Amino acid sequence: MDQLPIRLAEAKLRMYEQQHVLEMLANLPEQDKNKLAAQILEIDFERIAKALAGRSETKKLNNDTISSIPFEDWEDFDQGEKAAYTEKGWELLRAGKAGVIVVAGGQGSRLDHDGPKGTLDIGLPSHKSLFQLQAERLLYLSRKAGKSIPWYIMTSPDNHEATKAFFHSLQYFGYPSKDCFFFQQNTMPALDHDGKLLLSEDGTLMLAPSGNGECFASLKRTGAIADMKQRGLEWLFYYNVDNALIKVADPAFIGLAASRNQMVATKVIEKTDVDEKIGVLCLKNDRPAVLEYNEIPSFIKDKRTNDGRLFYSLGHISIHLFKLNFIEEHADTDIPFHVASKKMKYMDAEGSIITPTEPNAYKLERFIFDFFPLADEVTVVQGTREEEFAPVKNKSGEDSPLSARKLVQSLHRSWLRTVGVSEEQLQGRDIEISPLISYNGEGLKAEDWSSD
Repeated sequence: MDQLPIRLAEAKLRMYEQQHVLEMLANLPEQDKNKLAAQILEIDFERIAKALAGRSETKKLNNDTISSIPFEDWEDFDQGEKAAYTEKGWELLRAGKAGVIVVAGGQGSRLDHDGPKGTLDIGLPSHKSLFQLQAERLLYLSRKAGKSIPWYIMTSPDNHEATKAFFHSLQYFGYPSKDCFFFQQNTMPALDHDGKLLLSEDGTLMLAPSGNGECFASLKRTGAIADMKQRGLEWLFYYNVDNALIKVADPAFIGLAASRNQMVATKVIEKTDVDEKIGVLCLKNDRPAVLEYNEIPSFIKDKRTNDGRLFYSLGHISIHLFKLNFIEEHADTDIPFHVASKKMKYMDAEGSIITPTEPNAYKLERFIFDFFPLADEVTVVQGTREEEFAPVKNKSGEDSPLSARKLVQSLHRSWLRTVGVSEEQLQGRDIEISPLISYNGEGLKAEDWSSD
């Protein structure tokens, strides 16, 4: 068996002071040695060192570098304008010019759910999973457009096979399997707080998904960009799997973004609580940017308008549109890594499994919004929170399955009230409207919902 990769890996470990991995390498069976050596040879230690060095740099923000970004509120348009933008979006969908990507690499462990987060049932009467709700919204649009919308599902090594198996077991929720493209996001090694590589229980390096900002690079690596070009796509609608109210491939948003014709468009909601865990859109050094909620300094976070509202109120909710040529251009762009300290179970050089009680490791992640400064301008559209945003982050309380379910059902009740269903008729009824029946409240009739 060729010993060269192992010798090269050993030399690389010594060069970057990772001798603890040498002990593990020496004690492994030959086949496992080659597997670990291959992992080591792929690591860009200079890139890791740069990321770790950046973690201690103080983010210097001041009034001169941060300013508000222009935006448009959807509710400020009249009915004619809304209809025109929406029709333009439908034109692009009918022409097969828009695809969709969902970031779905997370597990449901924080929610006490065993499986990928997209497989979670938030407790609606139908017991549909997040994936099914989204698939049926896409089905509704595809049928109306007469053209199936390509759906790119970005998983992680932790949930890739389970996600594919879930789709397969439920016949893709009726969605054409040929239009579902599953691909895994990139990973980066996890390191302890001294910058040393961590080992998994199986003797391989511990790798962690390296954030949604690796999306473009992952699309390129897996052939998804080539697939998009072959299909003739021009726009890609991006969203997170854990938003139960997501208007997937929203024709109105697509139409407005296409009308403005910038490389990037993003949908926001008004942030009213300074402590809400969402970032804000702004201009940083005159470039479009997002300040993460845990990075916003108090003099910006607490700034108010004359009527008492937050001055920086454009809440970032991870709903974007990117032009395909922008994605292709920046698939290899070296945007910065963010360093997060996490608790990670690992195996030490003696083969013992260590389960920490405090954060012990660094996870390196890139964020999708770090591409924003690369665009000269970003189209920013403010939507309505109650219609757009029902995140599922926590097991209970705020941003939980229960809170998301209430938001979905509250929206559906409002649709019925709009078409003339009375409060008396709705009282005591557990309302849920299938995405196969209505995407945004259209097509409903009061008589169909009258009590027996």
